[in-house]
Amino acid sequence: MTATADGAFVGRFRKVPSPNCDDRPPGTAITLLVLHAISLPRGCYGGDAIERLFTNRLDPAAHPTFAELAGVRVSAHFLIRRDGELVQFVPIARRAWHAGVSRWRGRARCNDFSVGIELEGTDEDEFAAAQYARLDALVARLRARLPLRAIAAHSDIAPERKRDPGSGFAWRRLFAHLAVA
Repeated sequence: MTATADGAFVGRFRKVPSPNCDDRPPGTAITLLVLHAISLPRGCYGGDAIERLFTNRLDPAAHPTFAELAGVRVSAHFLIRRDGELVQFVPIARRAWHAGVSRWRGRARCNDFSVGIELEGTDEDEFAAAQYARLDALVARLRARLPLRAIAAHSDIAPERKRDPGSGFAWRRLFAHLAVA
C-alpha cells in the first residue's frame, strides 16, 4: 500500500468515494487516528447500508432506525468489515466528516487533524480477528507515512455523545501489536 499524490492509498482495498469530505485547513498535520464502530441496522453486519450512508444514498424508509439518519452527512477515511475487507471512502489528504463536535487534548475540530477508521461492529460487541489483522496493517502503514502521535476512541474525543468503539474493542491487543511492529 503506497500513498498517491492526493493522499489516497493504493493496494488491496475497495474504493467507494464519499462526497462527505472537504479540504483540511492549510498546513494541518495529521496527528490523530480515531477509531469508531458502526453497523446499520445496529448489530447487523455485511449489508451495504454503511456505504449508502457514507455516500448519501441511504433510504430512510428502508429500516425503522434509518429515519433518524435522514439528511445526515458523514463519512470516514476507512471502513474495516467483519471479514477484514478494507474500504476507503475519503483520501487521507482530505478531511472526512467522522468526528463531529469533538476535542482531543484541548484541541477542537478533530476532523481537521485526524484519520477516521470505522470498524463494522457495535460499542458492545467484540470485533473479529480479521478486523484486528487489517487494522494492525493499516495503522502501521499510516504511522509510517503520517506524523501520528495518538490513537483515540470516538468516545475519547466526544464523550458526551459517543461510546464507540466500546468495551468490545481490545486496546491492549492493538497497542501490543504496535509496540512490536
